[in-house]
Amino acid sequence: MAEVILMPRLSDTMTEGVIAAWHKNVGDPVRKGELLAEVETDKATMELESNKDGTLLHIGIEKGGKLQVNDLLAIIGQAGEDISSLLINNTPSPSPVPEVQSHPTAPIPTAAAASIDLSKVEEVVLMPRLSDTMESGIISAWHKNVGDLVKKGEILADIETDKATMDLESYKTGTLLHIGAQTGEKIAVNALLCIIGESGKVDVNSLVKAASIGPATPAASTPSAPPAAAPAAAPATTISTPTAGDERIKASPLAKKIAQGKGVDLRALHGSGDGGRIIKADIDNYQPGTGVTPFVSAPTAQFTEGFTDIPNSQMRNVIAKRLGESKFSAPHFYLTMEIGMDQAISARTQLNEVSQVKVSFNDLIVKAVALSLKKHPAINASWMGDKIRRYAHVHIGVAVAIEDGLIVPVIRFADQKTLPQIAAESKELASKAKSKKLQPQEFTGNTFTISNLGMMDIEEFTAIINPPDSCILAVGRIKEAVIRTDNGFGVTNVMKVTLSCDHRSVDGASGAAFLQTVKKYLENPLQMFI
Repeated sequence: MAEVILMPRLSDTMTEGVIAAWHKNVGDPVRKGELLAEVETDKATMELESNKDGTLLHIGIEKGGKLQVNDLLAIIGQAGEDISSLLINNTPSPSPVPEVQSHPTAPIPTAAAASIDLSKVEEVVLMPRLSDTMESGIISAWHKNVGDLVKKGEILADIETDKATMDLESYKTGTLLHIGAQTGEKIAVNALLCIIGESGKVDVNSLVKAASIGPATPAASTPSAPPAAAPAAAPATTISTPTAGDERIKASPLAKKIAQGKGVDLRALHGSGDGGRIIKADIDNYQPGTGVTPFVSAPTAQFTEGFTDIPNSQMRNVIAKRLGESKFSAPHFYLTMEIGMDQAISARTQLNEVSQVKVSFNDLIVKAVALSLKKHPAINASWMGDKIRRYAHVHIGVAVAIEDGLIVPVIRFADQKTLPQIAAESKELASKAKSKKLQPQEFTGNTFTISNLGMMDIEEFTAIINPPDSCILAVGRIKEAVIRTDNGFGVTNVMKVTLSCDHRSVDGASGAAFLQTVKKYLENPLQMFI
């Protein structure tokens, strides 16, 4: 059955988008996850992927054309399928906003409410799509209450997506008349988030009714289910926390960041904010030993079995989905090489004597990989189903471990940047990743990814390819090794790297040649400065 794709809201202030490029033509086969189009919003140019398999039967507007949010973008179905009814039902109609505003006290009948396009109602704020993979968001905190005056640019709420916790700013001035979800609840992209307008002049009830029955917000009335009750054996477990049974610890993003820096366990605190939410003052006033002790022995039940079910975060669900698809759809093969690091160690020491920013070994690896990709474009590529896309630019993703899982900030045009520039950008992106402040353009667009576990004393490992890349480089620790020399035996420093390749787009010989070039740069780092 044919499926309609509407223009998504790709930023919190987006009202329309321009088609920067179509990657499929009408009649082309389309696979789930393939790139359909590039959409230019008011903040960035984002890639739009297909969410189903089929044939592209219709496009709503040609390249360069402009569409409003929730206008018909494309139709995907079976070849030859009749889509005339979908074209009629999805024809844009004049916005009924003036009628809603001019009759604030007259409720709109259900049939009329169903016809309201909330994306065109100025007072309505819908849940924005804050990342390319976001399907829903959790309200971490509201910074305004119903009835409060809101000014343009003020922070309305903190939204937890699958990749970061982001501040949502108001794009207009008015009174907060309604909120669509409470703190801790999940709300789907394009569902009713809140209503901001002039008190007494907006028919809030009719807009809420339209949100509950309208096509633009199918998930607005389905907040996340409350956490399951703990099993009967739970009280006998040897671990007791103040948030046992809660879906997540309630704390502001700033409090989480400060707590992480101070090494404070948030489970040991009682929040003084709304609903027991932990705020910055709670961290500042915390004295070790005065809060709730997170680990309490149970002497009368020392051998009692128990467990704790931890609900998946948004990020963990997306990691499981995307890496599962990568592992089971892309035929991986692996190439491991040992690299001598004596010269790299020496070069880094000399460089840090003059550089204003401390350069890490990972920064050297990023630079070596970026330069190697320019010489081996077959590695800097993506499998597109019916073709292989080779990129002229080099955007290196660097995997960063955070509390909820893993995120990959992207160093763009890494081949054209100096080592100090790479070092400064890498540190800034890592810091923003750990505080969940990355913007969409900072974690999208990678053409190759590096995952480094050397700092955790891992000698070697294999990594799962990070879509849409064709390869990922797993980096182990630098260790001393004994070697034979002309005078007997000596000690050298070596590092093992493993390249995971998608065999659909990369051959073994191409991957091996790429690693040889990376090895050449790291064993003779002066070549990176020529």
